[in-house]
Amino acid sequence: MALWKQIARLVKDPPPDHIFELSEAGIAYARNGETGFQTFEPGVLAVSPVSDNLLRPDAVASVLARIAPPNGNKRRPTAVILPDYAARVSLIDFDSFPSSPEEQLPLVRFRVKKTIPFDIDSAAVSYWAQPASTKAGVKKVEVVAVTVAMEILARYEAVFRNTNLYPGEVTTSGLAALNLYNAGGVAVIAKLTGNVLTVMAVDDGRLKLFRCLTIEGGSNEQGNNDEILAVLNPTFAYIEDELGRKPEKLLLCGFPKPIEGLHMEMEPLRSRLGTPNAYNAGLLGYLEAAG
Repeated sequence: MALWKQIARLVKDPPPDHIFELSEAGIAYARNGETGFQTFEPGVLAVSPVSDNLLRPDAVASVLARIAPPNGNKRRPTAVILPDYAARVSLIDFDSFPSSPEEQLPLVRFRVKKTIPFDIDSAAVSYWAQPASTKAGVKKVEVVAVTVAMEILARYEAVFRNTNLYPGEVTTSGLAALNLYNAGGVAVIAKLTGNVLTVMAVDDGRLKLFRCLTIEGGSNEQGNNDEILAVLNPTFAYIEDELGRKPEKLLLCGFPKPIEGLHMEMEPLRSRLGTPNAYNAGLLGYLEAAG
């Protein structure tokens, strides 16, 4: 079972009737089998790991009410997919990892506290130990940790609760989008959402690298192509050095055209439910896991 399916916990519970992916552009949604996208006006949401993302929560609530009109006081289970840049995803190696969650969490919090731009004592932390490697001589435990400032998370959750939508699951767009790639080997997934570039490397079902950073502008036109190359080329070199193998392919999502100057196989990220774009890749990945 792929790690990202374990993260979503869909093997235990059916997906909720309402699933939402947020971005600065708007809300992608799945509701009782229907999918769509509702746009925001400029200035409604500004993604940040350190400050409130919801500049106009009333406008977000209004869009949510159009997508999923309240049904009296009925609580509606909901899955919420946050923008990548609102959280921090870290990969941590442990020589040994305790079996008890009471011992695991303090270790994870200690390891990530110097790598996040906010106070670990006011952060929500989730983590998952990846399946053990089958390679000879590899005994380290690789843990994926997701950290988000509690105040930011609480504000996101509050705007949903105010419309009787209750987030039982919260994840990030990039992690959910990993469900869209199930092939073996070493591959890199690059997702461009506005001016945020998310780069993920996978090796036979294990997440090996996760980077999320802002770039100038929001497309790979002209100078931005060079800026994206300046991120990807060192990433490829790091992967080859760490894994002893070159990435076999680069999967793109949210790019208006292939990246120029790369001498490797490139293809779009795909979904059985439609072509993922900059604003719904996490949503489609979540639904892929559910299916």
